[in-house]
Amino acid sequence: MAWIYLLGAIAFELFATTALKLSDGFTKLWWTLVMAVGYGFAFYLLSLVVKTIPLGLAYAVWSGIGTLGAILVSIWLFKADASLLVWIGAALVIGGVVLMNLGSNAH
Repeated sequence: MAWIYLLGAIAFELFATTALKLSDGFTKLWWTLVMAVGYGFAFYLLSLVVKTIPLGLAYAVWSGIGTLGAILVSIWLFKADASLLVWIGAALVIGGVVLMNLGSNAH
């Protein structure tokens, strides 16, 4: 169940991070509130996750998938350019998460 919670935490974090961008430096109240609620849910779910999944592994998965998600949201929603170096960096992050998962006994 912890892995399901982790996916939920990542989804809320991506939602909140997108709202952070849309809040325009906290000048748009609605998006600022959406951001705060999203991060609240994300951290609540993450707090449940680290009861059973080691903190380092949970955070590596959180940040790795979150990083890739943020890149994809930036490209899709905000029309950001993605250079080859961005994709190489994303692949390295994901590779590191996979290696940490393989080396963990939290399965």
